Amino acid sequence: MSKFGNVFVTGGTGLLGSELVKQLLDSGEARRIVCLVRDHLPQSRFYTESFAEKVIVVRGDIRDQALLERSLNEYEINTVFHLAAQTLVGQANRQPTETLDVNIRGTWALLEACRRNETVGPVVIASSDKAYGNLNGESYDESYPLQGDHPYDVSKSCTDLISQSYAKSYGMNVCVTRCGNFFGPGDLNESRLFPSVVLSVLRGESPIIRSDGKFIRDYIYVADGAAAYRHLAEKMLDGKFNGEAFNFSYGLRLTVIDVTEKILSRMQSELKPQILNQAKNEIPVQCLNSEKAKSLLDWKPLFGFEEGVDKTIQWYSKQVEAGLL
Repeated sequence: MSKFGNVFVTGGTGLLGSELVKQLLDSGEARRIVCLVRDHLPQSRFYTESFAEKVIVVRGDIRDQALLERSLNEYEINTVFHLAAQTLVGQANRQPTETLDVNIRGTWALLEACRRNETVGPVVIASSDKAYGNLNGESYDESYPLQGDHPYDVSKSCTDLISQSYAKSYGMNVCVTRCGNFFGPGDLNESRLFPSVVLSVLRGESPIIRSDGKFIRDYIYVADGAAAYRHLAEKMLDGKFNGEAFNFSYGLRLTVIDVTEKILSRMQSELKPQILNQAKNEIPVQCLNSEKAKSLLDWKPLFGFEEGVDKTIQWYSKQVEAGLL
C-alpha cells in the first residue's frame, strides 16, 4: 500500500538517506520515489545496493529552488523527506559559510518550493540534537530553546526554526526531527567514530580518537532512525502535528571511550585507542529525551544500541572482505 504516494527524498546517498530509501522500497509505502542527488558517490549504498536503479534520480543542488519546484510538480510529489545537509562538524568549522549556506538556504528553498505546490502533504525536516546547543549536561526535551553556538549547530538551529516558521505561518504540514548521532551501515566518512574505530580494527591498527574521549553523546542506529522518519510521516498524514518537533534517540549517555571500548569488545580486539585531544567547537554533553515521540507517536526503536553495533560491525567486515573499503 503506497500510503505516502509519490515521495521526494533529499540526501538519498547519505547514511540515513540510503537506509530510508531502502526501507521505502522494501515496505512498498511509496508509489514512486524521487531522490535529489548532488554528487555521485559510487561507494554509497544507494549505488552498491542498486537503490538508484529503482528510483528516479534528479541531479542538482538543494539550494536550486527552481529545480526543486520543477521536481515537485513534474513528479506530483505527496511526501517529502529533507535529509540533504553538510553534516560534518569539522568541515563546518573549516568552511562555515558553505555549511550555513547549504543547510539554511537549502532548507528554505525546499520549504518555499513545497509551499508553492498543491500536491505536497507531509514534509519531514532533519534537524539535529546539535540545534539545542550546549545545555550543560541536561537531557534535552523539545521544550528547550534552540541556541547553537558553533557553525554546524547554528545551521541546524536555523533549519529548525525556519521549518517551524513555515508550518505556523502558512499552515504547512511540516515536522522536525532531532536525532542523536547516527551510526550504521553506509557511513563512509572515517572522521566519524564508528567507521573510524571499526575499520581501524579490521586493518589491525589502533583506533584514533581525535577528541579527549570524554565527550558524551546519544546514539541511534540508522535503521531505527529511518524507521522513525517513516513512522512520523505516517502519523502526519492526518495533519495533527503541524510545526511539531520530535526527538528520536535511545537516551544514552556514552562517552567516546565507552563506544570505542564497546566496539573493541564486540570485535574481540585487544587494540588500544590513541587519543589525540584535538577536537574543537564540540558540545561536551548531549543526551535526548524522546518521551514526546513515545507518548504522542507511539514510537519505539526496533533494534537498539547493542544490536545496532553488531550489525554495523558485520556490514563493515563484509565490505572489507569484498575489497569495497
